[in-house]
Amino acid sequence: MTSPASITIRPLKTEHDFLAFEALQRETWGKELEEVVTSSLAKIVQKIGGIAAGAFDETGVMLGAIFGFSGNKDGRPIHWSHMLAVKEKARDYGIGRRLKIYQRDELLKLGVTEVYWTYDPLVARNAHLNFNCLGVEATEYALDMYGPGDDSELFRGLGTDRFIVLWRIASDRVAKALAGHRPLDPGVFDSAEVSVGRADANDVNSGPFCWKSVRGTRLRIEIPSDIHRVRSVSAKAAAQWREQTRSAFQFYFANGFQVRHFYRDEFTGRCYYLLERP
Repeated sequence: MTSPASITIRPLKTEHDFLAFEALQRETWGKELEEVVTSSLAKIVQKIGGIAAGAFDETGVMLGAIFGFSGNKDGRPIHWSHMLAVKEKARDYGIGRRLKIYQRDELLKLGVTEVYWTYDPLVARNAHLNFNCLGVEATEYALDMYGPGDDSELFRGLGTDRFIVLWRIASDRVAKALAGHRPLDPGVFDSAEVSVGRADANDVNSGPFCWKSVRGTRLRIEIPSDIHRVRSVSAKAAAQWREQTRSAFQFYFANGFQVRHFYRDEFTGRCYYLLERP
C-alpha cells in the first residue's frame, strides 16, 4: 500500500512517463477527452522554462501530474498552470498540494512570481486546495472557458465555467497558506450575508435559491459540498447551481469584489466562498 512518504515528485523523463501522462488525463476527464496535452508538447514546454512533472509511487506508477508553460503579461514573467491531475485512488495523500509546491519552487528559481490557472468554482475539493492550502485569489470568471464540455462526461450539462485564479508565489499570504496558517476567523463567514445558498437547508442535493444582491463590502456564495453527487441525483439541480452562481459571481466581480477565502462548516459540511470588496 502506497504511503505519502514514498511518493516522489520529479520531472517527466522517460517515454513511459510521457505515455502515463497522457493516460492520466483521459482517466481523470474521460476517455473521450479530445484536448489531451500530448507527450510531444510536454517535452517542448520543458525545454523553454515550463513545468511537466509527475508524482510517482515507489514502483514508478504515476499517481498525479502537473503541466504548465511560461510567458509574459504586461512586461512581467508569468506562468500558466494548465493542468493538475491526481488519480482518484490517491486523492487523500496531499499529492495536489505537493505538485503545486514543486511547481512554485521551480518557478521561483526562474524568477517567476505570478502563476495563473483555472478551476471549476463549483468543485469544493478544488476550492479548498486553491484558497486554503495554496492562498490564491480570484477576480475573474470565465464563461465556458473550454467550450460547452460536451466531449467529457464529467462536465456534460454543466459547461466549463471557470475561475481564473492568481497565485502570488512570493507573497506572505501564500507562504502562510503553505505553512498551514488559516488567518480568517469562522465568525467572519457567519456574519456575512448569503447571496446564493441551498434552497432546502436539510437536503445536501438541493438546488439553490435565486441569487440576490447584497449590500456592503462582504458576502457569501454557497456551493454544493459535492457538485458531482448533486448532478448524479438531479441534473436540473446541478444546472441551477451553475446558473445562479454564474450570475452572482459575474455581477460581483464586475462591481469590484474578489474571492480570497473559502470555508467548509465543520458541523454542517456546507461550503461557502467569501467575497470582499477592498
